[in-house]
Order: sequence, then C-alpha cells, then structure tokens
Amino acid sequence: MAKEPVTSAQEMADDYIIICQDVHKWFGDFHVLRGITTAVRRGEKVVIFGPSGSGKSTFIRTINRLEEHQKGRIIVDGIELTNDLRNIEAIRREVGMVFQSFNLFPHLTALQNITLAPIWVRKWPRAKAEEVAMDLLERVGLEDQAHKYPAQLSGGQQQRVAIARALAMQPKIMLFDEPTSALDPEMIKEVLDVMRELAQSGMTMLVVTHEMGFAREVADRMIFFDQGTIVEEGTPEEIFENPKHDRTKLFLSQILHH
Repeated sequence: MAKEPVTSAQEMADDYIIICQDVHKWFGDFHVLRGITTAVRRGEKVVIFGPSGSGKSTFIRTINRLEEHQKGRIIVDGIELTNDLRNIEAIRREVGMVFQSFNLFPHLTALQNITLAPIWVRKWPRAKAEEVAMDLLERVGLEDQAHKYPAQLSGGQQQRVAIARALAMQPKIMLFDEPTSALDPEMIKEVLDVMRELAQSGMTMLVVTHEMGFAREVADRMIFFDQGTIVEEGTPEEIFENPKHDRTKLFLSQILHH
C-alpha cells in the first residue's frame, strides 16, 4: 500500500529554515503585510524586490522580530516567533542582519565593532573574538583597516565591516535590507562581491535589493512584493524571461531600463 505523504511540522522544519504562514502586520490602520506565506530552504538564496512601500523591508524585519507580526506564524529554524523573549533571543542568535545604513558604533574601531557581540553575548574570550574578527576582516578584504574608526572608512568599507560584524555571531541565516542603496555607485560592487562569496559558501540569505544583476547571478528564487502581498515568485530565469503578472513586468521594465 502506498504510504500517505505526510508533511509533519518536524519534516517541514528539517527542510525549511524559515516558514511563514499567513503573516499580517499593521502600522496603526495601515495593513503593511497582507497574508505572506512562503518558506525558505536551508542554504537557499532569496532575493526580495518590489516598489518602495511594498512591505519587503518590514517582512524581513519580522524574521528576527525587529518588527512584530500581529497574525499568522513565523518559524525560524524550528522555533516559533512569539512574544516569548527566550524564543526571540534564540532566533536572534541564529540570524545576522545588515541594514541600509551601516549602524556601526562610531566610537569603536572596525575590530571592536566586530568583537563586541561575541564577547558580550557569546562570552568568548577577547583573544578568540579578535582572531575570528581578523579572519572575517580578511574575508571582506579589510584586514588592513582593523584599527580604523567608521568615520575613517568609506561607505563600502563600513558596510563590509557591518557584514563581518553580523557573521561574527556565526548565524545560520543572513538578512540584508537594501545593503547597497545608501552607497555611491563605485562602492556597490565591493559589497556585492562579499555577498556573492557568502552565497557561494552556502549561507541561507534573504536579500531585499534592486540590484538585478546580483539577483540574476546569485538568487535561487526571487519574490516580488507589491502592496503588502507576494505577487509572484520564481527562479531568476522565470522572473526575468517570463514574468506572469503585469505588475511584475511593469516594475522590471522600470528598474531594468534606468
């Protein structure tokens, strides 16, 4: 007799590191997320794109509870995000985040910015934290800038330090919220190159970006957000070569012909 296909919550959690089911969020009366359902496999690279105000940044900020969702379920690495602070802390330890603005501490050097959380949160001895931090600075091409302060670094260098800082906590998932949109054009490539390398290393990544060349090259899947909903998702090939929805076609035509 054929075995019934059963997708237990556990089996789902083994395959998918992020599971979102009918996620809603309001800011006051504004319904910013309107029933988002999607799941991200371990090691998958997902690019989220769409017009301003479509909810894409809010969505990725719900995944580490920087924004609270009011309805639906979000499960990260088998842990459900609820008001339970222990769950939130456990998830935040697994999830690194890089923002549009670099959010580095101005009074700390690049090295100190990276070692701060491992020493305080992971309780690593300083020597270990510094060794890991120097390895990460080398990985992002900044080992010679370790003792500089953020104000002495370019925007692209600061963003690479911010990526190294997120990686220092050894997360299983990296969230990027428009990581290049505040950068001058000549600095965008150096940040995307670090992100490409990270993608090749097998990291699970969710990236909100307008960088369509990066998306085409790196994404396993692209999700198009508009007005708080997922309009369409597919491989880069499907999205670029054969988008199904008029809204997706219109947005791509605007963004690709700038």
